[in-house]
Amino acid sequence: MKKYARFSIDDNLPEYGLIENDVIREINGDIFAGFKVAEKKHSVHDVSLLAPCLPSKIVAVGLNYIDHAKELGMKIPDEPILFMKPNTSLIGPDDSIVYPKMSSRVDYEAELAVVIKNETKNVKLEEAHTHILGYTCLNDVTARDLQKKDGQWTRAKSFDTFCPIGPYIVTDINPDNLKIELYLNGQLKQSSTTSNLIFNVQKLVSFISKVMTLFPGDIIATGTPSGIGPMKRGDKVEVVIEKVGRLRNFVS
Repeated sequence: MKKYARFSIDDNLPEYGLIENDVIREINGDIFAGFKVAEKKHSVHDVSLLAPCLPSKIVAVGLNYIDHAKELGMKIPDEPILFMKPNTSLIGPDDSIVYPKMSSRVDYEAELAVVIKNETKNVKLEEAHTHILGYTCLNDVTARDLQKKDGQWTRAKSFDTFCPIGPYIVTDINPDNLKIELYLNGQLKQSSTTSNLIFNVQKLVSFISKVMTLFPGDIIATGTPSGIGPMKRGDKVEVVIEKVGRLRNFVS
């Protein structure tokens, strides 16, 4: 298992690094292509962690946990329900989720995110894992009132700052039975495991690749479990996924 981060020091240009305990070693090159791990290193406490990748697109999956479908009283879908979040919604660890003026209810949604490794199109199910670089935490922030008002999801999911991800990309783990939790101001609000996914990670990568070409760094947000709810200005929200990490953000 490896952990990759994207970071900056003193507002210098962003760099990639390899996390080793509390140390981040600089990388020469691109984690999606060839690279070498350099000798130069920093304490993780001395750098600013950024969103760990810059996707061309964020493909999200709706209604993909059995417990969430039951919570909403909705039928289990026959195929993955896809929607998109723009890359302009992306923020990193400790960044602020900005409450839009046109919304009166903004919700958290804890999700496991898949980070694509290479150009991916028409992939067979049994080959899907070879196109995954790793996994990170994601919060699919949603203006719930606007989602209900519009009858579709684009506006509600697409505001700037509505897609926190991080803190790291973690490689070489089994995504099929990871504990996933969300804490709001330290109080547990969501708790499930990825074994409750209706369509698992491999199925999603294969299915989506037959709809659209995925590029290195693209993200698939795999859906949220039961327990979604509202946030307010001043709140601290944390997505915690077993073996992946803890993503913390604040609402402003």
